[in-house]
Amino acid sequence: MTVAVPSFELLPGADDSPVILHVPHSAREIPSDVREGIVLDDAALTRELDHITDAHTEEMARRAGRLAGLTPWRFVNRLSRLVVDPERFPDEREEMRAVGMGAVYTRTTHRAALRPDDTDPEPLLDRYFRPYARAMTEAVRERLAATGRAVVIDVHSYPTEPLPYELHGDGPRPPICLGTDAFHTPPELTELARVSFAGCGETGLDSPFGGAYVPLEFHGTEPRVAALMVEIRRDLYMAEPGGPAGPGLSRLASALAALVDGER
Repeated sequence: MTVAVPSFELLPGADDSPVILHVPHSAREIPSDVREGIVLDDAALTRELDHITDAHTEEMARRAGRLAGLTPWRFVNRLSRLVVDPERFPDEREEMRAVGMGAVYTRTTHRAALRPDDTDPEPLLDRYFRPYARAMTEAVRERLAATGRAVVIDVHSYPTEPLPYELHGDGPRPPICLGTDAFHTPPELTELARVSFAGCGETGLDSPFGGAYVPLEFHGTEPRVAALMVEIRRDLYMAEPGGPAGPGLSRLASALAALVDGER
């Protein structure tokens, strides 16, 4: 019997907070029936999860929420991105699709086979991706209705050394990378993030990862939705790959809380 696993969770914050901390890549859980479609053996899958998971980012967001003066909302993916990646758009033009890492991955971080290349993505998109996207859209809509604006802050991490799947891995890898969107990331939000994370090391823009997640319904059309991706280099707070968190986690959670408070 397949045990149903919750795909995502919206954790409520203050009624008057516009901020949604989005944590899409922190989980390792893979439902058993989805696991059957993955060609890696257990040891290889564990290694892949170590590399691909943004470990401890859920805990970082949780601590930041507790420290913030006005509690943000948190939208957390409860399944591994190896099930579906909710931040990819299921579009043939998506550049990550070309390397087997679109919304449903067929390749690993080291470009080995994860699923057969002819895997039909539709069942996973229908079961996991689309409900997630609808729920995130509704969460943003609710913040707009309640506060007149919404601020989506993505909480990610990335490895100290580039992995073979990275299309832009030859660029700078600063301690803190801020991913921006030309329409949805106002300069004031970028500057606030720089100031908030000033005690955590150098801050860079859009390298090695760029962009910021906004639900498609609002993307490029709704200026009241602001978005920023915070990518944290993993050596700042954990043993790589896939190891335990260290004392840096608390410092980063405090910095994230300062960013949240700046958007009150």
